[in-house]
Amino acid sequence: MADSKNGPGTKKRLILNAFVMMCSGHQSPGLWQHPDDQSSRFDSVEHWVELAKTLEEAKFHGIFIADVLGGYDVYKKSLDPAIISGAQWPVTEPLAVVPAMAAATKNLGFGVTVSTTYEQPFHLARRLSTIDHLTKGRLGWNIVTSYLDSAARNLGSTEQLPHDERYALAEEYMKVMYKLFQSSWRDDALKLDREKGLYASPDLVREIHHKGKWFNVPGPHIVHPSPQRTPVLLQAGGSKAGKQFAAQHAEAVFTSAHAPAVCAKNVAEIRQAARDEFGRDGSKIKVLALVTPILGKTEEEALAKYNDYKKYASHEGALSLFGGWTGVDLNEYGDDQELTEVESNAVRSTVQGYARFSPANAKWTKHTVAEHVSLGGNGPLFVGTPAQVADSLETWVREADVDGFNLGYVLFPKSFKDIAELLIPELRRRGLFWDGYAVPGGTYRENFYEQQGQRHPPEDHTAAKYHWAAGVGAEDHRIPE
Repeated sequence: MADSKNGPGTKKRLILNAFVMMCSGHQSPGLWQHPDDQSSRFDSVEHWVELAKTLEEAKFHGIFIADVLGGYDVYKKSLDPAIISGAQWPVTEPLAVVPAMAAATKNLGFGVTVSTTYEQPFHLARRLSTIDHLTKGRLGWNIVTSYLDSAARNLGSTEQLPHDERYALAEEYMKVMYKLFQSSWRDDALKLDREKGLYASPDLVREIHHKGKWFNVPGPHIVHPSPQRTPVLLQAGGSKAGKQFAAQHAEAVFTSAHAPAVCAKNVAEIRQAARDEFGRDGSKIKVLALVTPILGKTEEEALAKYNDYKKYASHEGALSLFGGWTGVDLNEYGDDQELTEVESNAVRSTVQGYARFSPANAKWTKHTVAEHVSLGGNGPLFVGTPAQVADSLETWVREADVDGFNLGYVLFPKSFKDIAELLIPELRRRGLFWDGYAVPGGTYRENFYEQQGQRHPPEDHTAAKYHWAAGVGAEDHRIPE
């Protein structure tokens, strides 16, 4: 594994995020019932502040907060299984708690999921710039287009927009956001000149005059430039349109698959498209894979934890999540029906993806799927000693060319404490994880790239051409269309 930053022949230094959601259980439905789990405290600010402190002490890069805008109501054509099991239900708003976590830390980044489909860009730009100010530049935005019909129904539509149309809207959305973040205020527009009574120079604040198919936004941006201007841009789409979007906009891509071979092709395609179509250095797009470790000091201890956790896992909750992710109601299939042989392409291809990396003679029924998804969700579960789990992570880096991991939990916060106490020392021993933040007190982007001064998107990023730098006249920097 070669990495240009660390020198030829040396190993990549991993990016590690905690993968969470403002709900109970997240990727392991039902585990809120375990006596050692505290995830049902997600509506408490202390719950999140304590986690942030734990993660910063362990030198995690950030917290990646997932989000949805509707319930999982495909399975049994009802929301009841999700309500009963607590499968990503209820869910509170993720941006609200970030300033509290930031006030208790100095270095940890916060990647927050916000959809482009149901919110006006002018309003979202205000919220994101505000949080970037309050965190001193430690905000990331995970850009999603939303996939649940339940969200669409609650937000003014009968159903969600067609997939590619959601991405077309998102493309225009990003142009509006870049114009507001990067082009509306010059870097030095804010003066705070007490002697002259000049708060900001009107010559250095301008309207953006955006007129498009989806949005008409005259501007100017209502918030002055934040430390990063544009938050670190994260993205998680794996479709053809999603990969094109990532190639142009993403600084980090989140992937979830059960084996490295599944995502290796997507990683290569995104990086190639970034180079060929958008003039970006594809190697600088960081890819983070979802994994959920269950760690023990010995293999026996790890297996004992795994067997204990299985007792609390909710198969109904797992099938509810599967239905939301795939649009497939497995309740329509018999208890013993082999899903690798059914007529539905969506069911067969999804389950075959699971089955490829399982024992050859396994019979894949809806109950097998439920057990598979109930711990760790739509990503691999690594059960073992720190050395065994580190070996698995290295395999993913080698075979899929990922740059790091979004680490899911089974128990909250115990899973993260186990990672901090058991896994991270092993990763450091192998030279796979840093000893401390590259830019102490720096922005999320500076620590993400390990480059002091890299507060704004890189020069080859699409956002950079929108940047109105200090000292540049408005006539010399026209807002790109």
